[in-house]
Amino acid sequence: MRAMQNPPDLRPDLARARISETKRDGQPTIGMVSLGCPKALVDSERILTRLRAEGYGISPDYAGADAVIVNTCGFLDSAKAESLEAIGEALNENGKVIVTGCLGAEPDYITGAHPKVLAVTGPHQYEQVLDAVHGAVPPAPDPFVDLLPSSGVKLTPRHYSYLKISEGCNHACKFCIIPDMRGKLASRPHRAVMREAEKLVEAGVRELLVISQDTSAYGTDWKDRPEKAPIQSLARDLGSLGAWVRMHYVYPYPHVREMIPLMAEGGILPYLDIPFQHAHPDTLKRMARPAAAARTLDEIAAWRAACPEIVLRSTFIVGYPGETEAEFQTLLDWMDEAQLDRVGCFQYENVAGARSNALPDHVPAEVKQERWDRFMEKAQAISEAKLAAKVGTRTEVIVDLVEDDAATCRTKADAPEIDGNLFIDEGHEALSPGDIVTVEVDEAGEYDLWGRLA
Repeated sequence: MRAMQNPPDLRPDLARARISETKRDGQPTIGMVSLGCPKALVDSERILTRLRAEGYGISPDYAGADAVIVNTCGFLDSAKAESLEAIGEALNENGKVIVTGCLGAEPDYITGAHPKVLAVTGPHQYEQVLDAVHGAVPPAPDPFVDLLPSSGVKLTPRHYSYLKISEGCNHACKFCIIPDMRGKLASRPHRAVMREAEKLVEAGVRELLVISQDTSAYGTDWKDRPEKAPIQSLARDLGSLGAWVRMHYVYPYPHVREMIPLMAEGGILPYLDIPFQHAHPDTLKRMARPAAAARTLDEIAAWRAACPEIVLRSTFIVGYPGETEAEFQTLLDWMDEAQLDRVGCFQYENVAGARSNALPDHVPAEVKQERWDRFMEKAQAISEAKLAAKVGTRTEVIVDLVEDDAATCRTKADAPEIDGNLFIDEGHEALSPGDIVTVEVDEAGEYDLWGRLA
């Protein structure tokens, strides 16, 4: 729906990041620019937490920082260009820049454009980032005042947090270089995930957004795993903490059906973010993805039968090499059948190192644009009809932001940054971010809702 590569609200240098500490005399400070997906944002939080524990202050702007870390995105060429632009901006504004993240897997690409960067490290290479910071700005800790908050340094608002449960991916999709950059699936131990989640909830987090490259594969890389699908028990345990639990990046494996009753019971949110990517079996085959679009419709029907309130979000690629008009029309027809609630769409781009680059019959740019327009018109019409049906109903919302003219909230059907909002423009003055309240919906748009406190 909102397909920006690097949403401004995920950039702590542009958004309302939770950085409010006062710098003490002699304290070295580090700034952070975090680009790309929420998984990269979690990496940024971990880096800043480690630096904070070593006595560094965290600066929300370039001018107040002794050095700046730029956590880059390298998934698409457009994201790479945006990362290079951010590095250049940091160099101009500050001068001391350390680069990390996915684009860091291509150091020559970065130093070729910006030879003055101090260091380049790859994704989730925390120790190398810390070493680079130490070299540029030596630490000067004061053990009496540099106490790390139990929740660590957060770059998201206080009331929600991303919870990364694994790294890497075992899929070999031809358009994707994530496994090359981040490696094979490596799941975090169940106890470690739960310990982090418990600390977050104790610190006031009301919503946990579970993320990885392949959430439903969590734990399947363990040799002696206690169950076939460890995501089941993790979801159940997370759901016992009393916070909203939202599942992202879930592949539609058969065992996902076993999670739906937990949603129906209220254990985790009735929300699945599933990257379907396309619907035509030949296109999916060229992508090297499971080509089972018809069976997927059966799965969707089964999920909705078990949990009628379930909300489905997905992303798709149009203009993939070899995509014919007939294949694209199959995707539109599938959308009519699937009636997905939240949909994003990307036009195919070549990415350096991706196997899809070598496929024949690349689709002309003007055809990709025309298909994207038709796809989004279809998705928007579905969204508008679904939201219109909510007028007159009551729903729970979580408050994200309170301003003079309105409170910006989200329903259980809306993830931050990528989905819609519900706005309360009367009687909202006493609300605070993180409040969960009941609202009666009285107006609907294409992607957003308006309501009043019930």
